[in-house]
Amino acid sequence: MENPSFIIIPATEAHLAYAETITTEMEESAKARGTGIAKRSPEYIKQKMREGKAVIALTTEGVWAGFCYIEAWGHGKFVANSGLIVSPPFRKYGLARLIKGEIFKLSRTKFPDAKIFGLTTGAAVMKINSELGYIPVSYADLTDDEEFWKGCNSCVNVEILKSKNRQNCLCTAMLYDPSKKAKTEEVALRTDFKKNIKLFERWTRLKKYVMLNLKKTKDKTLSLF
Repeated sequence: MENPSFIIIPATEAHLAYAETITTEMEESAKARGTGIAKRSPEYIKQKMREGKAVIALTTEGVWAGFCYIEAWGHGKFVANSGLIVSPPFRKYGLARLIKGEIFKLSRTKFPDAKIFGLTTGAAVMKINSELGYIPVSYADLTDDEEFWKGCNSCVNVEILKSKNRQNCLCTAMLYDPSKKAKTEEVALRTDFKKNIKLFERWTRLKKYVMLNLKKTKDKTLSLF
């Protein structure tokens, strides 16, 4: 396939017909990666489109190529760019980065004072977030809105999250805070991440190894009783 051209725009009611395709691809992608994301219904995605809290990517021929939406928590103090998905035929064209950039701009427009955060197991997403100004943070720096954390109940790794009292999991937390200038060490960290995606990959592999082995040890211990 030749490099396709994309149109990335705020989603509207004109795009409601894509909702079921989007949710199906989200679920299939999560299964393929062996990770979990909060499941969303087609009606939920349609709601985001109606509210103007989503961006959609289409080819110039009108074929659906990608999607991402905004969720607000803690009375708008925190915002998450969720559900990033790229249709399989259009991966490896840098589309995820373009979509992330557009949803980030839309988030800053709609919620200019909000902290924008994300939870991800993907090294590529971590690198994109870093380029936008996010920094790795602890889970304690994220929203304490119970509705957000309920979304993790459909994740395959939710038992790890619960065992850590919601302070850690396989996902890495990243945050963009518009009210603060990054500290020197944070700038250095972000620069290191931007230099080499292998740093992200090593970090995610190490975290997954540690978390999963702790879970196996706990399960083995419990089976003895």
